[in-house]
Amino acid sequence: MLSRRLARKGYEVIIAVDGAEGISAARQQTPDLILMDMSLPVLDGWEATRQLKGEVATRHIPIIALTAHAMAGDREKAIEAGCDEYETKPVEFQRLLSKIEALLNGNPGSYKESFQP
Repeated sequence: MLSRRLARKGYEVIIAVDGAEGISAARQQTPDLILMDMSLPVLDGWEATRQLKGEVATRHIPIIALTAHAMAGDREKAIEAGCDEYETKPVEFQRLLSKIEALLNGNPGSYKESFQP
């Protein structure tokens, strides 16, 4: 559903079904931004993020963690893994769009002025 909504907004969406496939796709296609599900099979989003941020060719790509984890410390854990932003599921689409646009425009955190968690 999220990929369809993003496509309707004009974003080109590349889908990977697991973390290993996501790393491979990021290396080959160098997307402008990654929405990383943290609960992926094969290689979870935490490790996939660490690997992508550890490589020169992919470390510049902004990553937004998407997770059902909303416990205290989970946002910090995502940031420590290398994510540039964090969004809990179910996703509030307008807030996510604001985060995406802020990161793509080089203004991380600017969405906070109009969208408070």
